[in-house]
Amino acid sequence: MKSLLSEDRILSVDIGGSNIKATILDSQGTLLNEYKKLPTPLPAAPERVIATIQELVKDFSDYNKVSVGFPGYIRNGRVFTAPNLDTSLWRNVCLQEELKEALNKPVRLVNDADLQGLGVVSGQGLEMVITLGTGFGTALLLDGNLLPHLELAHHPVIGRKTYDQYVGEKAFRKHGEEKWNQRMERVLSILKAVFNYDHLYISGGNANKIRFKLDDNITIVSNRDGIKGGTRLWLQEEHHFSDACKSVF
Repeated sequence: MKSLLSEDRILSVDIGGSNIKATILDSQGTLLNEYKKLPTPLPAAPERVIATIQELVKDFSDYNKVSVGFPGYIRNGRVFTAPNLDTSLWRNVCLQEELKEALNKPVRLVNDADLQGLGVVSGQGLEMVITLGTGFGTALLLDGNLLPHLELAHHPVIGRKTYDQYVGEKAFRKHGEEKWNQRMERVLSILKAVFNYDHLYISGGNANKIRFKLDDNITIVSNRDGIKGGTRLWLQEEHHFSDACKSVF
């Protein structure tokens, strides 16, 4: 298991469809200042997002590592999809390397649900994290270690409807709380059967809208509970974050 030095300070950045947030964490994952945020630029082209991050963190000087959560599919520092930002602008962007150059610090980039998941899990057994907000995010961890990311959000759950379309924010607004809860019960029964997890954590802005009884091994957590993810990301093995932006062809 990797470790951090007591003097390490981690800049944790959360790139969202509406806002980009940043804060500084110590080596134990303690929040050293409140989050600062700026609106996500529109259109959210890579160069504009990077410029927004630079502006956001210009007054942060006391950090030596950077953790970034991104709303899309990431592998080896490369963005493959970014549906909430416009995938056509982001496909095959080496964002980890671009941010490393822009901030002049070592950077680790993962899916935003993976970053949240690292912060909330106990580190024991097979644990799953789902985020309920604009869309549907997922993370899967074994004994505290990230497993390859599953972009379940875009997988069909019923008919041609994806998880995003079935239980995302648009579905909640269109169908209302009662119908949305019925759908969430169905989703949770599917996840239980498919993943057979030891524990499931539910996070995100719509997590507190669940009205039905949850199994004993399901816990609702807040976004603040996931703050430690920015620190724990640097305890993961190096091979997940190769600086080489490998071609997919």
